[in-house]
Amino acid sequence: MRNFKNKVVVVTGAAGGLGKAICRRFAKAGAQIAATDMIPDQVEALEKELKGAGVPCKGYVLDVTDEDACWKVMESVVKDMGRIDVLVNNAGITHRSAFQETRTAVYRKVMDVNFFGSLYCTKAAIDQLIKNKGAITVISSVAGVSPLLGRTGYSASKHALHGLFGSLRSEMSDKGVDVTIVCPGFTKTNIDKAALDFDGKPTKNPQSTVGKIATPQETAQEVFFATARQKPLAVLSMVGKLSWIIHRLHPPLFERIMTNSVKHELEHD
Repeated sequence: MRNFKNKVVVVTGAAGGLGKAICRRFAKAGAQIAATDMIPDQVEALEKELKGAGVPCKGYVLDVTDEDACWKVMESVVKDMGRIDVLVNNAGITHRSAFQETRTAVYRKVMDVNFFGSLYCTKAAIDQLIKNKGAITVISSVAGVSPLLGRTGYSASKHALHGLFGSLRSEMSDKGVDVTIVCPGFTKTNIDKAALDFDGKPTKNPQSTVGKIATPQETAQEVFFATARQKPLAVLSMVGKLSWIIHRLHPPLFERIMTNSVKHELEHD
């Protein structure tokens, strides 16, 4: 297992529920935390909270869709903290809307955050990660390994992450850099409360859930151990594992089950 004591761990989307939990879990293992998010007040509050708990931490305001900003922040992390050992690409956004109705701007927004945000941050940090034989962890979703009705853009962005980082893993295999993709199941965070509708505004359609809803702390624990154990892929939760297996073995069966479970999300008043 990797030892994170005194290592510098960069977490994107750090001010959200899962992001905070990931920061705390790596800090518990002795890591120094570079916490990035796009809302200044939340970044400041998180830095204050972690420092108050004795965690070496510095917060950085970052919109991951801004490529130049990603480079500047990674350069600042190295200047301020000396190195980058782990990058956790956690920043994300989702939508719940039917393809026929959804504006293409929504797809661009979801891809910009989920896919290009991870690409930009990784590109900006890769030299440090190679130098320090570090690790890249990508927060994907069960929607990244199977279809999900009403989230065509979200699922596409997560599938794209698997293509990018699965291929990058092959390139990094002789450079000592681990690439881990984690697919959480349903987790109690704010990402679904901020889900976009077909027009890019927050959706009023409630999210469907199946099975046990994990806490951010439970999911962060799994993210930590997947990274520490250098796992290529970690599909979390019983529902997630079953979805992945059923879709691989019998795609039509999975699609029927999944569609019946979530189709009411797209119903309008």
